[in-house]
Amino acid sequence: MEKYHIISTLVENKPGVLQKVAGLFTRRGFNIDGITVGQSEVDGLARMVIRVSADEKILEQVTKQLNKLVDVIKIKDITEISVKRELCLIKVDIRDEKARSEIIQYVDIFRGNIVDVTEETLIIEITGDVNKIDALISLLKGYGIKKISRTGLTAMARGV
Repeated sequence: MEKYHIISTLVENKPGVLQKVAGLFTRRGFNIDGITVGQSEVDGLARMVIRVSADEKILEQVTKQLNKLVDVIKIKDITEISVKRELCLIKVDIRDEKARSEIIQYVDIFRGNIVDVTEETLIIEITGDVNKIDALISLLKGYGIKKISRTGLTAMARGV
């Protein structure tokens, strides 16, 4: 059965590494559902958090292939032991006075923030797990979502 996995990868922080990793997935016919990259706690290394839908066999292939890349230092499947979050910005139409107050209530319930307001729109910032963000988007669709920008999932293993 195919489910999603979160792979935390420590890589050399230099140009072209992201392209090599993405290229590996492309050549093998695997799809990356999401990827986030940023500095790690070690100078000169970056952490790549990759979300991939795969069964155990495909996950094993991906891990073996990633280990072959010179720029990859460490790989760990953290699916079951991680704290997962995503950031999303949502621009919503607020020209209707009643809609405006309802949207603000939803933002409060979901512990989001309003980060920009104009006469016609407001931008909501929300962080949390994928289901929380999807639920807010679902509620806001009826009000007229203008734009959505999502960062993709990032995660960190719990404990030491």
